[in-house]
Amino acid sequence: MKTHRFSLPEPTPTPEHHEEEQPNGRRGFMRNLGLGGLSLAAFTHSTLGETLEESTQKVNKLSAPSDLKITDMRYCVVKAEGYCPIIRIDTNQGISGWGEVRDGASWRYAMFLKSRLLGKNPCNVEMLFKQIKQFGFHGRQGGGVCGVEMALWDLAGKAYNVPVYQLLGGKYRDKVRLYADTPRVDNKADFAAKMKERVEQKGYTFLKMDFGIEFLKGQKDMVVNSNFWDIGRQWDSTPMSYGATEHPFTGIQITNKGLDAIAEYIATVRETVGYDIPLASDHYGHFGVNDVIRLAKKVEPYQLAWLEDVIPWKYTNLLKQITQAVDVPILTGEDIYLKEEFIKLIDSNAVDLIHPDLATSGGILETKKIGDYAEEKGVGMAMHFAGTPISFMANVHCAAATQNFIALEHHSVDVPFWEDLVKGIDKPLVKKGFAIVPEKPGLGVELNEEVAKQHLAEKEYFLPTPEWDKDRSWDRLWS
Repeated sequence: MKTHRFSLPEPTPTPEHHEEEQPNGRRGFMRNLGLGGLSLAAFTHSTLGETLEESTQKVNKLSAPSDLKITDMRYCVVKAEGYCPIIRIDTNQGISGWGEVRDGASWRYAMFLKSRLLGKNPCNVEMLFKQIKQFGFHGRQGGGVCGVEMALWDLAGKAYNVPVYQLLGGKYRDKVRLYADTPRVDNKADFAAKMKERVEQKGYTFLKMDFGIEFLKGQKDMVVNSNFWDIGRQWDSTPMSYGATEHPFTGIQITNKGLDAIAEYIATVRETVGYDIPLASDHYGHFGVNDVIRLAKKVEPYQLAWLEDVIPWKYTNLLKQITQAVDVPILTGEDIYLKEEFIKLIDSNAVDLIHPDLATSGGILETKKIGDYAEEKGVGMAMHFAGTPISFMANVHCAAATQNFIALEHHSVDVPFWEDLVKGIDKPLVKKGFAIVPEKPGLGVELNEEVAKQHLAEKEYFLPTPEWDKDRSWDRLWS
């Protein structure tokens, strides 16, 4: 039987009876017993189990976190902006966590880790990360570890009924600024119009463009050594091809005529979108340090937010040489795995900004650690991203919880079904160039399986994976 109390507001307590009138004081405690549903009389005669059940009836009991165990891990691959493997980690309490291997990587990088996770408590995120991080590496090879780490945080948030950002220490912002990545169009006027549409129609406040030497292919006297290299094949991974040859080793040079053509292209965009909008840049092609410096100086008048990945990130001293020679900010980081290499770049003053991709850099917590270190050294952090809304929301939580965050890439602005890949969250996910930080437990989204099935890149769809259950290796790195 439930009791109901009706009373007039009590006067403000005086100091001599203040303690008794506090909600946690003796009278407050006895008074509040009735609020849970049990009267004092019923409370006196109830069993402990009945009392606990009644007193916690308004507590959200999604799981018992200390008893949570990983029971399975499965995958599917969807075709969004690119090839995007999604993983699902299941538990003994009926809750699942979603993660995503970095775009373009193999789902095998994640499934290889399954045998090392079964039976473990997913809420011990950092401990599990330290056990599996040796199996990641730079570039896409970090994607498996990072996808698992995302899913572990999703499970931990669901188990404790809090959003992931709260588990990272709370948030600095309620919405996350995005920058719209826009692949190059050969006609500069058409490209400029597309960039303007990003601002005026879709509300983006930050843009990124490509203006590499690919579009100079076939044009006379633009690029030296293009008679040997096919400069239109920047993304070719065939060994010894132009795309697979690191920048300092191609012998490519850009002529003054080529630099003029690139500058004219950028000028058209700047004239169209104006100077109020930050405009970053990427994908220049593979050429050496001297020509990077020449290119950077040529584009200085257009006040670019940054030049991205001008040479491979591992050449710290060469990046420092470039950074010290030009006035355009130099940025890198999307292919770096773990914080240690970021620390080298930051401590060497080799870059002006860092740019981790959370699906390569080590996941949510590692990326926050990278950002926190950079903040202490006075370096800002933009974030690279391409993938589905699952990885996107992992980035949003990390960005919300990291103070020196600048902007997060959105690479799927033109993919019509992109937001439909998830459910359980208010739409649209992106509002006038910003992502609202979700308040639901975990990452705040669930995979929309109906839509995902319509865009599969491989026929497998979360099929059983018993072949990955057994661990047959000795993983310890020391004796």
